[in-house]
Amino acid sequence: MNFKKNSNYSAEVYTGSLNDIMFFLLLFFLLVSTMSNPSIIKLLLPRSAPAQSVSKQQVLISITKDKHYFIRIKGTEAEVPFENLEKVLKEKLNNAADLTIVLRMDNGLTIQDLVDLLQIGNKLKVKMVLATKIVQ
Repeated sequence: MNFKKNSNYSAEVYTGSLNDIMFFLLLFFLLVSTMSNPSIIKLLLPRSAPAQSVSKQQVLISITKDKHYFIRIKGTEAEVPFENLEKVLKEKLNNAADLTIVLRMDNGLTIQDLVDLLQIGNKLKVKMVLATKIVQ
């Protein structure tokens, strides 16, 4: 009897299906990332009960906790200093009629910050709506 050890043994890992798995993972993450919320500015909004939605053309003003002002019109977003906010809004509102301004403010800001923005809207005679997080 010849009980000799086989010294030519090598361990193998089958990687034939690894390409398929990686392709499906890539496809999954691409689809999920396009469906995520396009708003990049992270804010903690005040809470409210569900209400009606606004279906008119919108101008979105976002204010971060450290008072950086961002204006988004038709998909383009730009940071604007508060001193220039009224002038920029006046330019944008002259081109379009029947606009609604949606205010997205961090819940850590004061009421005075909201009043300052509402005064600008009152001067320009434009409708302003405060965005809130819906609690159900």
